[in-house]
Amino acid sequence: MQETMTDEMLELVAQRFRLLSDPMRLRILHHLQSGERSVGQLVEATGASQPNVSKHLSTLKMHGLVKRRQEGNMAYFSIGTPFVFDLCNSVCTNMQEEWQERQSVLGGNG
Repeated sequence: MQETMTDEMLELVAQRFRLLSDPMRLRILHHLQSGERSVGQLVEATGASQPNVSKHLSTLKMHGLVKRRQEGNMAYFSIGTPFVFDLCNSVCTNMQEEWQERQSVLGGNG
């Protein structure tokens, strides 16, 4: 982390991490990683309700993590900040390594 981070910048970083702390938002981002999706496609892919998916998409859009495109009466969403996958991949790789270590220590019973 940069040494010259102001309190305001640190708050923005914390806000971004809070945004990514919701499993449903991560699930939505995961499904958008392979390309643009409609709300209906995301509802089907996540198994969540349409109002729930729409609420999370709205939050992600407000913070710039997703982009919205309107075509007729259909709204399509795509990734707005591809760097989010670099962060997610780093965390996921670390979590998989930790999980494998725990499994080997526990003899694969946990």
